[in-house]
Amino acid sequence: MAAASFVAGDWGTSHLRLFLCDEDGLVLERSEGPGAADAGGRFAEILESSLAPWGRRHSELPAVLCGMVGSSIGWIQAPYLRCPARPEQLADACVPLCGGSIQIVPGMSCRNRLNAPDFMRGEETQIAGALACDPQLRVGQHLLCLPGTHTKWVLLKNGMISEFLTAPTGELFALLRDHSVLVGERGPAETVDVSTAFEEGLAQFNGFPRAQLLHRLFECRSRRLSGELTAPTAAGYLSGLLIASDISGALGLLSGGTDAGTVQLIGSPDLTRLYAAGLSSQNCETTQIDGAAASPAGLALVHRQLTQRRVMDATH
Repeated sequence: MAAASFVAGDWGTSHLRLFLCDEDGLVLERSEGPGAADAGGRFAEILESSLAPWGRRHSELPAVLCGMVGSSIGWIQAPYLRCPARPEQLADACVPLCGGSIQIVPGMSCRNRLNAPDFMRGEETQIAGALACDPQLRVGQHLLCLPGTHTKWVLLKNGMISEFLTAPTGELFALLRDHSVLVGERGPAETVDVSTAFEEGLAQFNGFPRAQLLHRLFECRSRRLSGELTAPTAAGYLSGLLIASDISGALGLLSGGTDAGTVQLIGSPDLTRLYAAGLSSQNCETTQIDGAAASPAGLALVHRQLTQRRVMDATH
């Protein structure tokens, strides 16, 4: 096994994901812990405890952390890097902790296409990793989609993050599914296959593209009342409506000047599969990169740049 060189960490709201990496960024081992929302201010204690099994075998492992650990609910609030910016600039804006043995990656900010402030934390590191995984993304203009609780649509121009747009698609789905009458009680029937209902939601939205999403949502309940949907399939139908609306709006705002026929998806396979189906229904091809691979790849890039900077500082 290759020698461990550093620890990469994606510390989100709900989960801490740690990766023991060699000097090339190859993931040797993985570990998990509580997210920033559950840390209760005990970030140093949680990290020390999580790293203890590795620390007994590998001394003096530096750590590079991204995500909500650098937010207002995190360990320290790292400033945002303003777009347009290159992912390679992240290293210069990192915030050091514990004498520099821990580095917190900054988020990114922009004024989006709707003239509103927009922010990301964690996704910028996945984008850096995607560029490392697929160097062709550094040439030309590309539209990226990072599905999640807060889906990010990102314009990439010759390797530079030009601007982005956030849609709380996943959060809205969870709220409407769990805290409204649109879906209702799901119970044991949750195991019912909902893929057909999801595809029907996509088709129904695309069949009336000028209709507002607000005028479609009640269908999740009305189709249950008519017997066309059950509670589980209503959730699938709701997901189809929301994702189709998200895609339609983002393409309308951001696809100009890019290779609009292809969208690069970065995220968990389950979510990118849904967005790939939604984009296909709107005549867009997709390529996909697993976010679990992109995040450590991006953190490895930041670690290499920080190491090079320390070497240069030591020689001057």
